[in-house]
Amino acid sequence: MEHTKLGTGIGWRPEIAGTVEALAEAGRVDWVEAVAENVCPGHVPDSLVRLRERGVTVVPHGVSLGLGGAERPDPGRLAALAQRAEVLGAPLVTEHIAFVRGGGETTGSAPLEAGHLLPVPRTRDALDVLCENVRIAQEALPVPLALENIAALVAWPDEEMSEGAFLAELVERTGVRLLIDVANLHTNRVNRGEDPVAALDALPAGSIAYVHVAGGYEKDGVWHDSHAHPVPAAVLDVLAALYERACPPGVLLERDDDFPAGDELAAELAAVRAVVDTAALPPDGAPTAALPAGVAPAAAEARQRLALRQTALLSALVAGTPVPEGFDRVRVGVQSRALAAKRAGIVAKVAPELPEILGPAYRPAFLRYAAARPLGGGYRRDALDFAAHLLDGADTADAPDGAALRRLHVWWRERSGPAPLNGWQRRLLRHRSAIPRQPSRVFIRMRDTLRSKLP
Repeated sequence: MEHTKLGTGIGWRPEIAGTVEALAEAGRVDWVEAVAENVCPGHVPDSLVRLRERGVTVVPHGVSLGLGGAERPDPGRLAALAQRAEVLGAPLVTEHIAFVRGGGETTGSAPLEAGHLLPVPRTRDALDVLCENVRIAQEALPVPLALENIAALVAWPDEEMSEGAFLAELVERTGVRLLIDVANLHTNRVNRGEDPVAALDALPAGSIAYVHVAGGYEKDGVWHDSHAHPVPAAVLDVLAALYERACPPGVLLERDDDFPAGDELAAELAAVRAVVDTAALPPDGAPTAALPAGVAPAAAEARQRLALRQTALLSALVAGTPVPEGFDRVRVGVQSRALAAKRAGIVAKVAPELPEILGPAYRPAFLRYAAARPLGGGYRRDALDFAAHLLDGADTADAPDGAALRRLHVWWRERSGPAPLNGWQRRLLRHRSAIPRQPSRVFIRMRDTLRSKLP
């Protein structure tokens, strides 16, 4: 299996685009990884264009395929990922061994979105489904695919394989490459008692396309893979252990929030590079087997069983249904709160006017709203639905008063109508002296009509 030599990289994010370019110009960054869903093929960010012109490799990193889910991969999502690989001239694309949605036709229940990467059970059913989904994805993509192991707060009951065995058999059956996240291995050591070295020992060395390194923090015995904290020594130790067993073509520092100054990022990159440079590197791993001629399709019964199990867990996490038997109820509660907090944070970034209008009341109001309303239709729709919920006045505890209510109404009207408001319509709304506390029948009809026209 031939791999592209990458070197030391960093996750490109718009917030640190200038810093990443400066690090690349100084020779401290050899390549970057960009979240695929955040790159519009027709409008590639200027920073990524400049990096590519400088010869820096850009790898698109997908987060929404859900190849570990019970459903077959969505052709539209696969086409979008393929398009981004072509536009960026990427040598490969990456995704995750995870599921991100549940419900739907297979279970006869309403579709559910996690808004987060959730672990698949390490069972034969899940592996059969994953292998078929990987084959479908490989056939649709113009470049090789590598899959990342994920961090987890929740462990599935009755698992049949260790993480290392699960990954090794996935590679053997599909020929897929691996993106090994050593921070996730450390997370699973703390949260699930799994030995990262045992997982590394089971991996086919030649299958690793590159490595992720990231920071996190521990609270009440739970490790949170935040990507917003410095890389701890324990994660660097796992990185060193990996390089004692394999010689991956690249390593990348991930940072998604609370971005430090450029010199701090440079220091973290230097620490990562030092581990790689001083590791007792083995010879390059022997190539793994080429992609088999065919992967046996997963039985429909396996998809059905997996769908029911994943939907039950996801429903407990995002819709407040009972925790399925065998799961740690405390850990499911921790994960549920983490998902709601992440959702509130993303909505605040997508619609920054909402926390500005509502002030300190935004977060508790959104969390109460989200507790009974699972994510559906994306975060922009979620922001609109949250605003409409407040304007409905059903929950008096969260209803804004006075000027905040007027501003929220103007914001909702400007974004939920069939066409943007023109100047005089905005001025008219802003100069309304009052908004009724209880919505009128006209308002309700207008709201419902506009909602029906939203995608």
